[in-house]
Amino acid sequence: MSILVNKPGILTIVQDLGRSGFRQFGINQNGAMDKIAVRLINTLLGNDPSAAVLEMHFPAPEIVFEEAAVFALGGADFSAALNGEPAENWRMYFAEKGFGLKFDDKIFGSRAYLSIKDGFKIENWLGSASTNLKAEIGGFHGRKLKAGDRILFNKIAARKPQVANIRISDALIPFYSKFPTVRAIAGAEFESLTAISRKNFQTENFTITLNSDRMGFRLAGAPLYLLEPKEMVSSAANFGTIQLLPGGQMIVLMADHQTTGGYPRLANVIAPDLPLLAQLGANEKVAFHLISLADAEKLQVRLERDLNLMKTAVNLR
Repeated sequence: MSILVNKPGILTIVQDLGRSGFRQFGINQNGAMDKIAVRLINTLLGNDPSAAVLEMHFPAPEIVFEEAAVFALGGADFSAALNGEPAENWRMYFAEKGFGLKFDDKIFGSRAYLSIKDGFKIENWLGSASTNLKAEIGGFHGRKLKAGDRILFNKIAARKPQVANIRISDALIPFYSKFPTVRAIAGAEFESLTAISRKNFQTENFTITLNSDRMGFRLAGAPLYLLEPKEMVSSAANFGTIQLLPGGQMIVLMADHQTTGGYPRLANVIAPDLPLLAQLGANEKVAFHLISLADAEKLQVRLERDLNLMKTAVNLR
């Protein structure tokens, strides 16, 4: 009842939708960078949307199914092959005992996800299976996977199910791009920028720098300036908060972000667009477009409605 990691890849970790309800104690949420991809493939398999998955970076791992399993892939396209045959994202597949799963090439994106029907058997910490690499807790022993690791899953697929042509609709898949325009709502200190900086935020392009990770994406672009120096008390920060650093460059907080921060909060990326940002890598570009809070709420409601409709369709399948 497990998969065996033959080769670990550069960074393969167990994640779910994150650890909620503990930020007041300084415990960050962690969780998958591309949470919509996780929700989609888990729902496709009939799992709880928050079931644990493997988050994989390229070079990705080589995996052997030690028991039969039904699985799905989502997020980045790493040219997956199951027992030598191409395996596409957003589809259900059946792996017989002994089948291998490899990822041969990075076609698009930076983070791919693997979910198993009925889920991986991972012990929760504070209600979540997410890995906190800094604290070395959660997930699989609080660390990235190594060669020889075995990840148990809850059930063996007793028989081969009908999986042909079962695929997530393109309408539900995030509109990934190597150069996305990401929508955001203005933050508490956005109006503290100079007029030119407010304009540049919305018209200039920004590059993801090499000094970026799951904690935050540092951006390089036209420097932004405040009307006057501002000393701030640390306040709550969130996944997608865009902060202005002292040198005039920005950082976007990502899944492993700290719980509070003292830099000016220029904007917050809306939840439906976080996957577009999460799939970017070093030297790729992003642009920002401000929308109203009301419009952001409408987009979130629409996303939740579509995901719920998909869940209902899967349950009726």
